[in-house]
Amino acid sequence: MASACALEWVPDSLYNTAVSAIVSSYSRHRRELKALPENVQFDIYYKLYNKGRLYQLGKEISDLETFSKVLKVSDKRHLLHHCFQALMDSGVCISEILADAFSQQLNPSTCMDVLFREKAIHLGFALGGFLCDAGWFFDSGNVYKACLMLCELDISSPGIYRALECSVRLFHDQNANCQYKDADVTRKAAFQLLEKLSERGVNVNKAMLFTECCALLFAESQYDEAFKYCRLAIKELTSSLPQKAIVDVLRQCSKACVVKREFHKADLLIKQAVSYARDCFGTKHPKYSDALLDYGFYLLNVDSISAAVQVYQNALDIRQSIFGGNNLHVAIAHEDLAYASYVQEYSSGKFNDARDHAEKAIEILGHILDEEHLLLSSSKRVKALILEEIAIDSLNKEVEDRLLNEAKELHLQSLALAKRAFGENNVQTAKHYGNLGRLYQSMHLLEEAEDMHLKAIEIKERLLGSEDYEVALSVGHLASLYNYDMQKFAEAEKLYLRSIAIGKKLFGEGYSGLEYDYRGLLKLYRHVSNQEKADQYAAILQHWNQIRDRNNAIQVKPLEFVLEYSLEETIERHF
Repeated sequence: MASACALEWVPDSLYNTAVSAIVSSYSRHRRELKALPENVQFDIYYKLYNKGRLYQLGKEISDLETFSKVLKVSDKRHLLHHCFQALMDSGVCISEILADAFSQQLNPSTCMDVLFREKAIHLGFALGGFLCDAGWFFDSGNVYKACLMLCELDISSPGIYRALECSVRLFHDQNANCQYKDADVTRKAAFQLLEKLSERGVNVNKAMLFTECCALLFAESQYDEAFKYCRLAIKELTSSLPQKAIVDVLRQCSKACVVKREFHKADLLIKQAVSYARDCFGTKHPKYSDALLDYGFYLLNVDSISAAVQVYQNALDIRQSIFGGNNLHVAIAHEDLAYASYVQEYSSGKFNDARDHAEKAIEILGHILDEEHLLLSSSKRVKALILEEIAIDSLNKEVEDRLLNEAKELHLQSLALAKRAFGENNVQTAKHYGNLGRLYQSMHLLEEAEDMHLKAIEIKERLLGSEDYEVALSVGHLASLYNYDMQKFAEAEKLYLRSIAIGKKLFGEGYSGLEYDYRGLLKLYRHVSNQEKADQYAAILQHWNQIRDRNNAIQVKPLEFVLEYSLEETIERHF
């Protein structure tokens, strides 16, 4: 039998020698391979991949029956991802081929056969799960839709339960693929199935359903509702849930806590997710990288920038080693690292790494997604922010104008996509207005800049309250516009002080964003000849620098943490 280490191809291994011999005369043995155990078949196919014989590999695992067998070799799943992505990169649309083959085998006559239906649902869940894990959400969704049709033919309680499970899986795919209107339809259907089971006295663990509700509401910036479902999902957590589900509940609920500025709860949850994923799956598994990305999100939001960059880089390394190529998961990791690197280097102006990651994300997404897909909006926004800073630092007027215009085009595209997906009354739309406000200031379009900032502030205040971090950002940016370009010094002073108060309340005296407000006030007071205030803020800025120097001197090791409580104790104490 093949073991996990067999794929190292040790020269004196009789098994590996036999596999190599079969591959060297593959066409002669191809038919007999179908009778071999699944793990042996897998090793032969992986050897084809290693030898670069993608045409032969593609012919084999594009066959649904063959692929269903290699799916059973769960301990080598990461190696299957290697093969799969290599075929996708080579132009073999194996994801679509397999999804179509699964749907096409379903017809009125076969679907009425109970045994066929059971096998098909089992295969559909396995195939849909793999395609989802690989980042091919549209095809995974099509598999789950076909599965759902099969499940709905069984009106028994077990049939309804499976339909509910399938609906939750489809819900996850649609959330991940930014199909939020479709996701809301699926959400409603899932709750209808849940109601049917409740009427029959069937108790169901609702942790994953509540988690997907949280994810949808989080994406739509309905943070209060997202946090409500976060708490409901946490209360449903039990050790009997699948390990991947436990990680997903913890990390999504941590994100909901972050945007509600419940940072202590977010810290507890995301560290539980990272620790649990590491213990269950190891440090080279995609689920561990999922937890790391959300840990990076938490760190970035609590102003631990260098720690966030480390964690995002770790997540990207894992995803590249598993998926490589033009893969959605890799693109998302590039984008997250691009933004964190941009924030980290904002003062230094060294944006080459950030720009490279942003451009790589856009290149990958552009290769695999429609040009109007919402995921491209976020990556374009990040690149635009980086280009603006590079332009400002440029000594060449022609280069500056070119980069600013490119940034403007990217921001306008991102805004259009966000408004189409979420409408005007949304935090994501407000963020894009704020980004345009900063850009217009750099382009000396001052009235347009003021209009954008006021729009951003109005939306954020209405949705998040007057003392939220996002509001402080926009208030600080408007203060900068008034101070540096419009000479509205009285208004600027009030806005700076408001931004500082929010920042210190949320993050303390060492918050990195305070630097720009302090420098702005220092310039303002010097301009209006208020020497007493200028001296005061010069001293405050010096004290801030001392705090930052002390913080920066501490070696950051974000993955070397000790959990304060067990998972059960965390839930009991805080939720």
